[in-house]
Amino acid sequence: MVVGIIPARIGSTRFPKKILADIEGKPMIAHVAEKALEAEMLDKVIIAIDSEETEKALSSYKFDIVMTDIGHSSGTDRVAQVVKTIDDAEIIINIQGDEPLLDPQIIDGLVKLFDDPNVSMATVVSRNIGIKDYLDTNIVKVFLDENQNAYDFMRDIYDMDIGGVFRHIGFYGYQKDTLFEFASLPPSYREKKYNLEQLRAIENNIRIKALITNTEQIAVDVPQDINRVLSRMKIYNQTMLEE
Repeated sequence: MVVGIIPARIGSTRFPKKILADIEGKPMIAHVAEKALEAEMLDKVIIAIDSEETEKALSSYKFDIVMTDIGHSSGTDRVAQVVKTIDDAEIIINIQGDEPLLDPQIIDGLVKLFDDPNVSMATVVSRNIGIKDYLDTNIVKVFLDENQNAYDFMRDIYDMDIGGVFRHIGFYGYQKDTLFEFASLPPSYREKKYNLEQLRAIENNIRIKALITNTEQIAVDVPQDINRVLSRMKIYNQTMLEE
């Protein structure tokens, strides 16, 4: 079974309660879940929440929701708690709850990487990166080796680093055993310093295969990003009307 899990922590530091931010009359996390359910390769989609407020906000929807511990240090740890209750889960996709413009085909592409049995953990990167992204610490930059495995993630980069850098799109896939291995490891020094949980894998020699795309996903990191999402939705809806 391939399971998509959306960690939905309410206590975001940079944008408190952002998963419940109103976007066209729906909580942001509802948009993410609806898009995830359109992915053809997912057998199940679960929202992993940590508050009664989130549960109440989603009470009118028919999503599969699981309450998780509030004290998890990363989204992956939250995902692991849910997977422990799903015996037949084989591949797990960790879907960021701040991606209301999620492209379901990206999720399907991530799942297909696991057709290679040597892939135990994977993520998504994009060639779509510009000068403003290099300067934005909310945009995580990724470096890949010749086998398309990530070997480093950074928020700040310098001129000598720019060649060959990709934009990180924060979706992850894991084989079940690798997920549990990751969750059993203590947060690493660089993970805590840069607030990048994927560095825990890098620093413990867990290879991260990259799906290279041209996608322009818009993650909501700060309140101002909501306007960007709304503008993109308006363009998309207008295009659909014209077709």
